[in-house]
Amino acid sequence: MANIKSAEKRARQSAAQHTANHAVKSDVSSSRKRLLAAVAKGDKAAATAAYNAFASRLDKAAKKGVLKKNNASRRKARAAARLAALA
Repeated sequence: MANIKSAEKRARQSAAQHTANHAVKSDVSSSRKRLLAAVAKGDKAAATAAYNAFASRLDKAAKKGVLKKNNASRRKARAAARLAALA
């Protein structure tokens, strides 16, 4: 454990940020799983709705700095390709 006051504070902040970032990443992952499940079923309407939710969560994660902008963009492009292949 840290002995300096500022180091103790940074440790607390880091733990809180880790928890928040983990929650956002988990939400993105769950959203992706819902999208892949809809694509696997072949349900275009459900897959489109799931894609929109997934893209929104990716954009929010990138805005918060949890994911890098290009990473979110790449994930959206790959998901869109899967959705397009469904047609």
